[in-house]
Amino acid sequence: MINYILQVVLFQVFFLAIYDFFLSKETFFTKNRWYLVSTPMLSFLIPFIKIPTFQKAVPEEFIVNLPEIFLSPEKAIQKTITETIFYETVNYVTILFWMGVAFFTILFVIKLVKIISLIKKYEVVKQPDFTLVLIPNQTQAFSFFNYVFLGKNIEESKRNKIIQHELVHSKQKHSLDLLLFEFLKIVMWFNPMIYFYQQRITLVHEYISDAIVAKSETKESYINNLLSNFFQVENIAFVNQFYKKSLIKKRIIMMTKTQSKKMNQLKYLVLIPVLMSMLFYVSCSETASKEEVLESKKAKQTLYINNNGKIKETTGKEITFLDVYLGFGKGFEYPNGKELSIDDLNEGEKKEFLEFKESSESGEDFFLKTRIFQYNKGRKVIVFSPLDENITETLETEEISFMKIEKAPTFPGCETGDKDCFSLNVQKHFSKNFNADLPKTLGLEAGRKRIFIGFKIDKEGNIVDVKARAPHEKLEQEVLRVMNTLPKVVPGEHQGKTIAVKYSIPFTLVID
Repeated sequence: MINYILQVVLFQVFFLAIYDFFLSKETFFTKNRWYLVSTPMLSFLIPFIKIPTFQKAVPEEFIVNLPEIFLSPEKAIQKTITETIFYETVNYVTILFWMGVAFFTILFVIKLVKIISLIKKYEVVKQPDFTLVLIPNQTQAFSFFNYVFLGKNIEESKRNKIIQHELVHSKQKHSLDLLLFEFLKIVMWFNPMIYFYQQRITLVHEYISDAIVAKSETKESYINNLLSNFFQVENIAFVNQFYKKSLIKKRIIMMTKTQSKKMNQLKYLVLIPVLMSMLFYVSCSETASKEEVLESKKAKQTLYINNNGKIKETTGKEITFLDVYLGFGKGFEYPNGKELSIDDLNEGEKKEFLEFKESSESGEDFFLKTRIFQYNKGRKVIVFSPLDENITETLETEEISFMKIEKAPTFPGCETGDKDCFSLNVQKHFSKNFNADLPKTLGLEAGRKRIFIGFKIDKEGNIVDVKARAPHEKLEQEVLRVMNTLPKVVPGEHQGKTIAVKYSIPFTLVID
Protein backbone atom coordinates (compact mmCIF):
# COMPACT_ATOMS: atom_id res chain seq x y z
CA MET A 1 0.00 0.00 0.00
CA ILE A 2 2.79 2.43 0.87
CA ASN A 3 4.47 1.69 -2.47
CA TYR A 4 1.17 2.40 -4.25
CA ILE A 5 0.71 5.73 -2.42
CA LEU A 6 4.27 6.78 -3.26
CA GLN A 7 3.66 5.98 -6.92
CA VAL A 8 0.44 8.03 -6.93
CA VAL A 9 2.18 11.04 -5.39
CA LEU A 10 5.16 10.72 -7.75
CA PHE A 11 2.92 10.61 -10.82
CA GLN A 12 0.97 13.65 -9.63
CA VAL A 13 4.24 15.53 -9.19
CA PHE A 14 5.17 14.77 -12.82
CA PHE A 15 1.72 15.70 -14.15
CA LEU A 16 1.68 18.96 -12.25
CA ALA A 17 5.23 19.79 -13.34
CA ILE A 18 4.16 19.35 -16.97
CA TYR A 19 1.22 21.66 -16.38
CA ASP A 20 3.30 24.38 -14.69
CA PHE A 21 6.12 24.32 -17.24
CA PHE A 22 4.23 23.76 -20.49
CA LEU A 23 0.51 24.49 -20.13
CA SER A 24 -0.27 26.97 -17.36
CA LYS A 25 0.60 30.05 -19.46
CA GLU A 26 -1.52 28.99 -22.43
CA THR A 27 -5.06 30.27 -22.98
CA PHE A 28 -6.52 26.79 -23.57
CA PHE A 29 -8.51 27.09 -20.38
CA THR A 30 -11.06 24.34 -20.97
CA LYS A 31 -8.37 21.85 -21.99
CA ASN A 32 -6.33 22.82 -18.94
CA ARG A 33 -9.37 22.29 -16.75
CA TRP A 34 -9.82 18.73 -18.00
CA TYR A 35 -6.10 18.13 -17.69
CA LEU A 36 -6.17 19.15 -14.01
CA VAL A 37 -9.25 17.05 -13.32
CA SER A 38 -8.15 13.91 -15.16
CA THR A 39 -4.45 13.60 -14.30
CA PRO A 40 -4.82 13.19 -10.52
CA MET A 41 -7.40 10.46 -11.13
CA LEU A 42 -5.12 8.90 -13.73
CA SER A 43 -2.40 8.78 -11.08
CA PHE A 44 -4.59 6.46 -9.03
CA LEU A 45 -5.20 4.13 -11.99
CA ILE A 46 -1.76 3.87 -13.61
CA PRO A 47 -0.23 1.62 -10.87
CA PHE A 48 -2.89 -0.98 -11.71
CA ILE A 49 -2.14 -1.02 -15.45
CA LYS A 50 0.36 -3.78 -16.22
CA ILE A 51 1.53 -4.22 -19.80
CA PRO A 52 3.15 -7.67 -20.37
CA THR A 53 5.24 -6.35 -23.25
CA PHE A 54 6.97 -3.89 -20.93
CA GLN A 55 7.51 -6.61 -18.34
CA LYS A 56 9.37 -8.67 -20.92
CA ALA A 57 11.39 -5.70 -22.12
CA VAL A 58 13.79 -5.94 -19.18
CA PRO A 59 15.97 -9.08 -19.29
CA GLU A 60 15.66 -11.20 -16.17
CA GLU A 61 19.42 -11.13 -15.52
CA PHE A 62 19.22 -7.39 -14.84
CA ILE A 63 16.73 -7.81 -11.96
CA VAL A 64 18.94 -8.18 -8.91
CA ASN A 65 17.56 -9.49 -5.62
CA LEU A 66 19.67 -8.09 -2.80
CA PRO A 67 20.27 -10.31 0.22
CA GLU A 68 18.25 -9.74 3.35
CA ILE A 69 19.81 -7.64 6.11
CA PHE A 70 18.78 -8.47 9.66
CA LEU A 71 19.83 -6.05 12.40
CA SER A 72 19.57 -6.76 16.08
CA PRO A 73 20.87 -5.19 19.29
CA GLU A 74 23.69 -7.13 20.90
CA LYS A 75 21.70 -8.00 24.01
CA ALA A 76 18.42 -8.90 22.29
CA ILE A 77 16.55 -11.95 23.53
CA GLN A 78 13.43 -12.45 21.46
CA LYS A 79 10.41 -14.63 22.21
CA THR A 80 8.96 -16.60 19.34
CA ILE A 81 6.35 -19.27 19.75
CA THR A 82 4.34 -19.22 22.99
CA GLU A 83 0.76 -17.97 22.89
CA THR A 84 0.97 -15.82 25.95
CA ILE A 85 4.14 -14.04 24.82
CA PHE A 86 2.70 -12.90 21.51
CA TYR A 87 1.33 -9.38 21.80
CA GLU A 88 -0.75 -7.40 19.39
CA THR A 89 1.09 -4.35 18.15
CA VAL A 90 -0.62 -1.06 17.49
CA ASN A 91 -0.31 0.25 13.95
CA TYR A 92 0.15 3.94 14.69
CA VAL A 93 0.40 4.84 11.00
CA THR A 94 -3.08 3.42 10.39
CA ILE A 95 -4.47 5.24 13.42
CA LEU A 96 -2.90 8.52 12.25
CA PHE A 97 -4.33 8.01 8.74
CA TRP A 98 -7.88 7.49 10.00
CA MET A 99 -7.57 10.41 12.39
CA GLY A 100 -6.67 12.61 9.41
CA VAL A 101 -9.58 11.22 7.39
CA ALA A 102 -11.95 11.93 10.28
CA PHE A 103 -10.60 15.46 10.77
CA PHE A 104 -10.91 16.46 7.11
CA THR A 105 -14.32 14.82 6.84
CA ILE A 106 -15.52 16.95 9.75
CA LEU A 107 -14.08 20.07 8.10
CA PHE A 108 -15.88 19.24 4.86
CA VAL A 109 -19.18 18.67 6.66
CA ILE A 110 -18.80 21.98 8.52
CA LYS A 111 -18.28 23.84 5.22
CA LEU A 112 -21.27 22.08 3.67
CA VAL A 113 -23.47 22.89 6.66
CA LYS A 114 -22.38 26.52 6.45
CA ILE A 115 -23.60 26.76 2.84
CA ILE A 116 -26.89 25.02 3.66
CA SER A 117 -27.46 27.37 6.60
CA LEU A 118 -26.98 30.40 4.31
CA ILE A 119 -29.64 29.06 1.96
CA LYS A 120 -32.10 28.39 4.76
CA LYS A 121 -31.43 31.57 6.73
CA TYR A 122 -31.49 34.33 4.11
CA GLU A 123 -33.70 35.56 1.31
CA VAL A 124 -33.89 33.23 -1.68
CA VAL A 125 -34.94 34.50 -5.12
CA LYS A 126 -35.79 31.85 -7.73
CA GLN A 127 -34.56 32.61 -11.24
CA PRO A 128 -35.09 30.57 -14.43
CA ASP A 129 -31.51 29.24 -14.53
CA PHE A 130 -30.32 29.67 -10.96
CA THR A 131 -31.25 30.50 -7.39
CA LEU A 132 -30.07 33.79 -5.93
CA VAL A 133 -29.34 33.94 -2.20
CA LEU A 134 -29.18 37.52 -0.84
CA ILE A 135 -27.02 37.93 2.26
CA PRO A 136 -27.77 41.12 4.27
CA ASN A 137 -25.02 43.49 5.45
CA GLN A 138 -22.38 41.64 3.41
CA THR A 139 -20.38 42.16 0.23
CA GLN A 140 -19.79 38.47 -0.40
CA ALA A 141 -20.17 36.97 -3.85
CA PHE A 142 -19.71 33.29 -4.68
CA SER A 143 -21.52 30.35 -6.23
CA PHE A 144 -22.13 26.70 -5.46
CA PHE A 145 -23.72 24.66 -8.24
CA ASN A 146 -26.94 26.54 -9.20
CA TYR A 147 -26.86 28.79 -6.15
CA VAL A 148 -25.39 32.29 -6.46
CA PHE A 149 -24.72 33.99 -3.11
CA LEU A 150 -24.71 37.79 -3.29
CA GLY A 151 -24.19 40.34 -0.54
CA LYS A 152 -26.94 42.99 -0.42
CA ASN A 153 -24.33 45.71 0.14
CA ILE A 154 -22.88 45.16 -3.35
CA GLU A 155 -23.82 48.09 -5.58
CA GLU A 156 -26.67 47.49 -8.01
CA SER A 157 -24.50 48.56 -10.97
CA LYS A 158 -22.03 45.75 -10.24
CA ARG A 159 -24.43 42.95 -9.43
CA ASN A 160 -25.24 42.00 -13.00
CA LYS A 161 -21.61 41.39 -14.03
CA ILE A 162 -20.94 39.42 -10.85
CA ILE A 163 -23.98 37.22 -11.44
CA GLN A 164 -22.90 36.64 -15.05
CA HIS A 165 -19.47 35.61 -13.83
CA GLU A 166 -20.88 33.20 -11.28
CA LEU A 167 -23.37 31.74 -13.76
CA VAL A 168 -20.46 30.57 -15.90
CA HIS A 169 -19.21 28.59 -12.91
CA SER A 170 -22.70 27.23 -12.38
CA LYS A 171 -23.39 26.21 -15.99
CA GLN A 172 -20.00 24.56 -16.43
CA LYS A 173 -20.35 22.64 -13.15
CA HIS A 174 -17.10 23.96 -11.72
CA SER A 175 -18.32 23.03 -8.24
CA LEU A 176 -18.00 19.35 -9.19
CA ASP A 177 -14.27 19.85 -9.81
CA LEU A 178 -13.81 21.48 -6.42
CA LEU A 179 -15.84 18.77 -4.67
CA LEU A 180 -13.66 16.14 -6.32
CA PHE A 181 -10.56 17.66 -4.77
CA GLU A 182 -12.32 18.00 -1.42
CA PHE A 183 -12.92 14.23 -1.43
CA LEU A 184 -9.35 13.58 -2.51
CA LYS A 185 -8.19 15.75 0.40
CA ILE A 186 -10.17 13.53 2.75
CA VAL A 187 -8.71 10.22 1.55
CA MET A 188 -5.20 11.60 0.85
CA TRP A 189 -5.03 14.49 3.30
CA PHE A 190 -1.28 13.90 3.71
CA ASN A 191 -0.59 14.42 -0.01
CA PRO A 192 0.45 18.04 -0.70
CA MET A 193 -0.12 17.60 -4.43
CA ILE A 194 -3.91 17.56 -3.93
CA TYR A 195 -3.75 21.06 -2.44
CA PHE A 196 -1.60 22.31 -5.33
CA TYR A 197 -4.06 20.81 -7.80
CA GLN A 198 -6.97 22.53 -6.06
CA GLN A 199 -5.24 25.91 -6.23
CA ARG A 200 -4.62 25.55 -9.95
CA ILE A 201 -8.12 24.32 -10.83
CA THR A 202 -9.61 27.26 -8.92
CA LEU A 203 -7.51 29.67 -10.97
CA VAL A 204 -8.48 27.98 -14.25
CA HIS A 205 -12.16 28.31 -13.29
CA GLU A 206 -11.67 32.07 -12.94
CA TYR A 207 -9.87 32.24 -16.28
CA ILE A 208 -12.81 30.51 -17.97
CA SER A 209 -15.41 32.81 -16.40
CA ASP A 210 -13.37 35.94 -17.08
CA ALA A 211 -12.87 34.98 -20.73
CA ILE A 212 -16.59 34.43 -21.30
CA VAL A 213 -17.94 37.46 -19.39
CA ALA A 214 -15.28 39.84 -20.74
CA LYS A 215 -16.59 39.26 -24.27
CA SER A 216 -19.71 41.34 -23.44
CA GLU A 217 -17.60 44.48 -22.86
CA THR A 218 -14.10 45.76 -23.36
CA LYS A 219 -11.34 44.04 -21.41
CA GLU A 220 -10.29 47.38 -19.91
CA SER A 221 -13.78 47.98 -18.52
CA TYR A 222 -14.01 44.44 -17.11
CA ILE A 223 -10.57 44.74 -15.49
CA ASN A 224 -11.53 48.07 -13.89
CA ASN A 225 -14.69 46.50 -12.48
CA LEU A 226 -12.66 43.59 -11.19
CA LEU A 227 -10.20 45.87 -9.43
CA SER A 228 -12.97 47.94 -7.85
CA ASN A 229 -14.82 44.98 -6.32
CA PHE A 230 -13.00 44.39 -3.06
CA PHE A 231 -15.50 41.97 -1.56
CA GLN A 232 -15.50 39.94 1.60
CA VAL A 233 -14.91 36.29 0.84
CA GLU A 234 -16.37 33.18 2.46
CA ASN A 235 -13.61 30.84 3.64
CA ILE A 236 -15.10 27.80 1.92
CA ALA A 237 -12.76 25.80 -0.29
CA PHE A 238 -15.30 24.29 -2.67
CA VAL A 239 -17.18 27.42 -3.78
CA ASN A 240 -16.34 29.61 -6.76
CA GLN A 241 -15.61 33.13 -5.52
CA PHE A 242 -15.90 36.22 -7.67
CA TYR A 243 -13.18 38.00 -5.75
CA LYS A 244 -10.09 36.43 -4.28
CA LYS A 245 -7.24 38.83 -3.74
CA SER A 246 -4.46 36.30 -4.36
CA LEU A 247 -5.85 35.51 -7.84
CA ILE A 248 -6.62 39.03 -9.11
CA LYS A 249 -3.16 39.73 -10.54
CA LYS A 250 -2.95 36.39 -12.33
CA ARG A 251 -6.46 36.82 -13.77
CA ILE A 252 -5.64 40.27 -15.13
CA ILE A 253 -2.37 39.04 -16.67
CA MET A 254 -4.21 36.18 -18.38
CA MET A 255 -6.98 38.49 -19.70
CA THR A 256 -4.42 40.81 -21.26
CA LYS A 257 -2.43 37.93 -22.74
CA THR A 258 -2.51 37.29 -26.48
CA GLN A 259 -4.53 34.22 -27.47
CA SER A 260 -2.30 31.15 -27.70
CA LYS A 261 -1.59 29.79 -31.14
CA LYS A 262 -3.30 26.53 -32.04
CA MET A 263 0.12 25.06 -32.72
CA ASN A 264 0.83 25.34 -28.99
CA GLN A 265 -1.72 22.60 -28.34
CA LEU A 266 1.01 20.18 -29.41
CA LYS A 267 2.44 20.73 -25.95
CA TYR A 268 -0.17 18.29 -24.67
CA LEU A 269 1.65 15.59 -26.61
CA VAL A 270 4.41 15.69 -24.01
CA LEU A 271 2.02 13.52 -21.99
CA ILE A 272 2.60 10.58 -24.33
CA PRO A 273 6.26 9.83 -23.43
CA VAL A 274 5.53 10.62 -19.78
CA LEU A 275 2.60 8.18 -19.68
CA MET A 276 4.66 5.52 -21.48
CA SER A 277 7.45 5.97 -18.93
CA MET A 278 5.00 5.61 -16.06
CA LEU A 279 3.46 2.45 -17.53
CA PHE A 280 6.93 1.03 -18.18
CA TYR A 281 7.90 1.76 -14.57
CA VAL A 282 4.83 0.18 -12.95
CA SER A 283 4.95 -2.86 -15.24
CA CYS A 284 8.61 -3.57 -14.52
CA SER A 285 8.29 -2.81 -10.82
CA GLU A 286 5.38 -5.24 -10.69
CA THR A 287 7.61 -7.96 -12.08
CA ALA A 288 10.15 -7.26 -9.37
CA SER A 289 7.52 -7.11 -6.64
CA LYS A 290 6.06 -10.46 -7.74
CA GLU A 291 9.48 -12.04 -7.41
CA GLU A 292 9.83 -10.47 -4.01
CA VAL A 293 6.51 -11.95 -2.91
CA LEU A 294 7.54 -15.37 -4.14
CA GLU A 295 11.11 -15.25 -2.91
CA SER A 296 11.55 -13.00 0.07
CA LYS A 297 8.34 -11.65 1.58
CA LYS A 298 8.49 -11.25 5.34
CA ALA A 299 5.73 -10.20 7.72
CA LYS A 300 4.80 -10.21 11.38
CA GLN A 301 4.66 -13.82 12.48
CA THR A 302 1.20 -15.24 13.20
CA LEU A 303 0.67 -18.02 15.73
CA TYR A 304 -2.25 -20.40 15.14
CA ILE A 305 -3.21 -22.60 18.09
CA ASN A 306 -5.49 -25.55 17.32
CA ASN A 307 -6.86 -26.58 20.68
CA ASN A 308 -9.13 -29.60 20.27
CA GLY A 309 -10.24 -28.36 16.85
CA LYS A 310 -10.73 -24.69 17.79
CA ILE A 311 -8.20 -22.36 16.16
CA LYS A 312 -7.03 -19.18 17.88
CA GLU A 313 -4.95 -16.68 15.88
CA THR A 314 -2.43 -14.25 17.39
CA THR A 315 -0.03 -11.87 15.61
CA GLY A 316 3.35 -11.22 17.21
CA LYS A 317 6.11 -8.64 16.78
CA GLU A 318 8.78 -10.80 15.12
CA ILE A 319 9.18 -10.38 11.34
CA THR A 320 9.56 -13.80 9.71
CA PHE A 321 9.04 -15.72 6.49
CA LEU A 322 7.00 -18.45 8.18
CA ASP A 323 4.05 -18.55 10.56
CA VAL A 324 3.56 -21.18 13.28
CA TYR A 325 0.72 -23.67 13.78
CA LEU A 326 0.52 -25.51 17.10
CA GLY A 327 -1.75 -28.48 17.86
CA PHE A 328 -3.15 -29.65 21.20
CA GLY A 329 -5.63 -32.29 22.31
CA LYS A 330 -7.35 -35.20 20.62
CA GLY A 331 -9.32 -32.97 18.24
CA PHE A 332 -6.21 -31.64 16.52
CA GLU A 333 -6.29 -31.50 12.72
CA TYR A 334 -3.68 -30.33 10.26
CA PRO A 335 -4.39 -26.96 8.59
CA ASN A 336 -6.48 -26.77 5.45
CA GLY A 337 -3.92 -26.29 2.76
CA LYS A 338 -1.36 -28.04 0.61
CA GLU A 339 1.48 -29.78 2.43
CA LEU A 340 4.86 -28.67 1.12
CA SER A 341 8.31 -30.14 1.06
CA ILE A 342 11.51 -28.34 1.89
CA ASP A 343 12.19 -28.05 -1.85
CA ASP A 344 9.13 -25.79 -2.15
CA LEU A 345 10.73 -23.17 0.12
CA ASN A 346 12.95 -20.29 -0.89
CA GLU A 347 16.31 -19.79 0.81
CA GLY A 348 15.00 -17.57 3.61
CA GLU A 349 12.06 -19.85 4.36
CA LYS A 350 14.27 -22.92 4.22
CA LYS A 351 16.71 -21.45 6.73
CA GLU A 352 13.93 -20.61 9.16
CA PHE A 353 12.32 -24.02 8.79
CA LEU A 354 15.56 -25.88 9.45
CA GLU A 355 16.20 -23.78 12.56
CA PHE A 356 12.74 -24.60 13.91
CA LYS A 357 13.08 -28.24 12.95
CA GLU A 358 16.46 -28.62 14.65
CA SER A 359 15.17 -27.03 17.83
CA SER A 360 11.89 -28.89 18.03
CA GLU A 361 12.56 -32.47 16.96
CA SER A 362 14.91 -33.52 19.74
CA GLY A 363 14.78 -33.64 23.49
CA GLU A 364 11.93 -34.59 25.83
CA ASP A 365 8.95 -32.45 26.79
CA PHE A 366 9.05 -30.68 23.42
CA PHE A 367 7.36 -31.16 20.05
CA LEU A 368 8.74 -34.11 18.15
CA LYS A 369 7.66 -33.55 14.55
CA THR A 370 7.44 -30.59 12.19
CA ARG A 371 5.67 -30.26 8.85
CA ILE A 372 5.02 -27.32 6.59
CA PHE A 373 1.80 -26.26 4.83
CA GLN A 374 0.59 -23.48 2.55
CA TYR A 375 -1.94 -21.67 4.72
CA ASN A 376 -3.75 -18.39 5.37
CA LYS A 377 -3.13 -15.30 3.14
CA GLY A 378 -0.60 -17.20 1.04
CA ARG A 379 1.78 -17.60 3.97
CA LYS A 380 3.49 -20.87 4.78
CA VAL A 381 3.21 -22.29 8.30
CA ILE A 382 5.39 -24.64 10.32
CA VAL A 383 3.07 -27.19 11.90
CA PHE A 384 4.04 -28.75 15.21
CA SER A 385 2.25 -32.06 15.68
CA PRO A 386 0.96 -33.06 19.15
CA LEU A 387 3.14 -36.14 19.46
CA ASP A 388 4.37 -35.40 23.00
CA GLU A 389 1.89 -36.47 25.66
CA ASN A 390 3.24 -33.85 28.08
CA ILE A 391 1.76 -31.10 25.84
CA THR A 392 -1.83 -32.35 26.17
CA GLU A 393 -3.99 -32.11 29.26
CA THR A 394 -3.42 -34.80 31.93
CA LEU A 395 -5.91 -34.15 34.69
CA GLU A 396 -5.38 -37.63 36.08
CA THR A 397 -1.93 -36.54 37.26
CA GLU A 398 -3.26 -33.10 38.24
CA GLU A 399 -1.14 -31.37 35.62
CA ILE A 400 -2.35 -29.17 32.75
CA SER A 401 -0.90 -27.09 29.97
CA PHE A 402 -0.51 -23.37 30.72
CA MET A 403 -2.48 -22.56 27.58
CA LYS A 404 -5.57 -24.56 28.69
CA ILE A 405 -5.80 -23.69 32.36
CA GLU A 406 -8.89 -21.77 33.51
CA LYS A 407 -7.08 -19.67 36.12
CA ALA A 408 -3.39 -19.26 35.35
CA PRO A 409 -0.68 -18.90 38.00
CA THR A 410 -0.29 -15.32 39.17
CA PHE A 411 3.09 -13.61 39.09
CA PRO A 412 3.80 -11.28 42.05
CA GLY A 413 2.40 -7.84 41.26
CA CYS A 414 -0.02 -9.07 38.57
CA GLU A 415 -3.79 -9.34 38.73
CA THR A 416 -5.11 -12.78 39.60
CA GLY A 417 -4.94 -15.18 36.66
CA ASP A 418 -3.48 -12.63 34.23
CA LYS A 419 -1.65 -14.80 31.69
CA ASP A 420 -0.25 -11.88 29.72
CA CYS A 421 1.22 -10.26 32.82
CA PHE A 422 2.66 -13.61 33.94
CA SER A 423 4.33 -14.21 30.59
CA LEU A 424 5.64 -10.67 30.34
CA ASN A 425 7.23 -10.83 33.77
CA VAL A 426 8.84 -14.19 33.06
CA GLN A 427 10.27 -12.70 29.88
CA LYS A 428 11.51 -9.59 31.72
CA HIS A 429 13.10 -11.74 34.43
CA PHE A 430 14.88 -13.84 31.83
CA SER A 431 16.09 -10.86 29.80
CA LYS A 432 17.27 -8.97 32.89
CA ASN A 433 19.17 -11.83 34.52
CA PHE A 434 20.54 -13.71 31.53
CA ASN A 435 24.23 -13.07 30.90
CA ALA A 436 24.06 -11.75 27.33
CA ASP A 437 27.87 -11.60 27.10
CA LEU A 438 28.19 -15.37 27.61
CA PRO A 439 27.30 -16.43 24.04
CA LYS A 440 30.16 -14.33 22.65
CA THR A 441 32.68 -16.39 24.62
CA LEU A 442 31.46 -19.79 23.40
CA GLY A 443 32.62 -19.63 19.79
CA LEU A 444 29.13 -19.96 18.38
CA GLU A 445 28.47 -18.96 14.80
CA ALA A 446 26.64 -15.68 14.23
CA GLY A 447 22.90 -15.89 13.70
CA ARG A 448 19.74 -16.79 15.54
CA LYS A 449 20.03 -19.55 18.10
CA ARG A 450 16.96 -21.26 19.55
CA ILE A 451 16.76 -21.82 23.28
CA PHE A 452 13.87 -23.89 24.62
CA ILE A 453 12.94 -23.73 28.28
CA GLY A 454 10.47 -25.95 30.09
CA PHE A 455 9.40 -25.79 33.72
CA LYS A 456 6.49 -26.60 35.99
CA ILE A 457 4.68 -24.53 38.60
CA ASP A 458 3.58 -26.97 41.30
CA LYS A 459 0.48 -26.76 43.50
CA GLU A 460 2.38 -24.61 46.02
CA GLY A 461 3.47 -22.08 43.39
CA ASN A 462 7.12 -23.20 43.29
CA ILE A 463 9.11 -23.28 40.04
CA VAL A 464 10.23 -26.89 39.65
CA ASP A 465 11.47 -29.35 37.01
CA VAL A 466 13.28 -26.66 35.03
CA LYS A 467 14.70 -28.05 31.79
CA ALA A 468 16.55 -26.37 28.97
CA ARG A 469 17.87 -27.14 25.53
CA ALA A 470 20.40 -24.81 23.93
CA PRO A 471 23.18 -25.05 21.31
CA HIS A 472 25.85 -25.13 24.05
CA GLU A 473 26.07 -26.75 27.49
CA LYS A 474 27.07 -23.50 29.23
CA LEU A 475 24.05 -21.77 27.74
CA GLU A 476 21.83 -24.49 29.18
CA GLN A 477 23.45 -24.02 32.60
CA GLU A 478 22.92 -20.26 32.41
CA VAL A 479 19.28 -20.73 31.45
CA LEU A 480 18.73 -23.13 34.36
CA ARG A 481 20.38 -20.66 36.75
CA VAL A 482 18.19 -17.78 35.60
CA MET A 483 14.92 -19.72 35.64
CA ASN A 484 15.59 -21.19 39.07
CA THR A 485 15.73 -17.65 40.48
CA LEU A 486 12.11 -16.97 39.52
CA PRO A 487 10.05 -15.91 42.55
CA LYS A 488 7.31 -18.07 44.04
CA VAL A 489 3.96 -17.44 42.39
CA VAL A 490 0.29 -18.02 43.24
CA PRO A 491 -0.53 -21.50 41.85
CA GLY A 492 -3.06 -22.03 39.08
CA GLU A 493 -6.55 -23.44 39.35
CA HIS A 494 -8.63 -25.60 37.04
CA GLN A 495 -12.19 -26.77 37.61
CA GLY A 496 -11.99 -25.45 41.16
CA LYS A 497 -8.80 -27.34 42.05
CA THR A 498 -5.29 -26.07 42.67
CA ILE A 499 -3.24 -27.74 40.01
CA ALA A 500 0.31 -27.96 38.64
CA VAL A 501 1.00 -26.18 35.37
CA LYS A 502 3.55 -27.02 32.69
CA TYR A 503 5.05 -24.08 30.84
CA SER A 504 7.48 -23.97 27.89
CA ILE A 505 9.19 -20.89 26.45
CA PRO A 506 11.11 -20.84 23.19
CA PHE A 507 13.52 -17.88 22.86
CA THR A 508 15.66 -16.70 20.00
CA LEU A 509 19.13 -15.58 20.97
CA VAL A 510 20.67 -13.28 18.38
CA ILE A 511 24.45 -13.57 18.12
CA ASP A 512 26.22 -10.84 16.12
